[in-house]
Formats: sequence, structure tokens, C-alpha cells
Amino acid sequence: MKALVLFLCAFSTAAIADSQCGPFHLGTSEKNDGWARINGAKPESQKFTFLKAKDDYDNVKMQWMVPTNSPGHWYGMDYVKKDGKAILNVQLVQANMNAPRVYGTYDCKKVN
Repeated sequence: MKALVLFLCAFSTAAIADSQCGPFHLGTSEKNDGWARINGAKPESQKFTFLKAKDDYDNVKMQWMVPTNSPGHWYGMDYVKKDGKAILNVQLVQANMNAPRVYGTYDCKKVN
């Protein structure tokens, strides 16, 4: 199972190919380590799923947990690409469960 996850991570960054989703820039690293970069930062976790068929990068879902600059706050991100059109859903995940939820949805555009 671990080898499968590493295999999928190695190819997952082909799905995002430098995209701008609202204030978030999604890209890859010069290290070519299979991990996406969000505004240049490596996420703490990454999950990649083909939605229709294996190797169909026009229909994928990627999920990340990215730390913010504030202690105890994280961004939970879902990048969903269906039929070539991508969106990014973001939730501010906070340590305090009583805090109001903060969500955002952004259209993604490919950038060079």
C-alpha cells in the first residue's frame, strides 16, 4: 500500500501543472519529489485519486493539509479537476472546534 501511495504521489503533480486558484498558486518543486507546492510550501499531507480511470489527469482529486502562519491553524484543501475544469475548495481548520468555519471555493487557471 505504501508503494502505491508513493507511486501516485510521483505522478500527481502532473494534474496541477502550475495553476492559480484565487490567492493560491499550485505547482511543483524543483526537487521533483512528487509533492505539490501551495504558494511554495510543501503540504504536511497529500492524497491523490483518479476519479474516472487510471492515468486520466483530466479527472482527479487531490487533498492537502497545509499549515498557515498562525499556530494551530491549517488549510484543508481539495483540488478537484473534472473534464479538465478545476476548482479548489479550502477550509480553515482550527484547533478550537467552537470557532466559526471559514470556507472558500476558487476557480483554477493554468499559468506558465
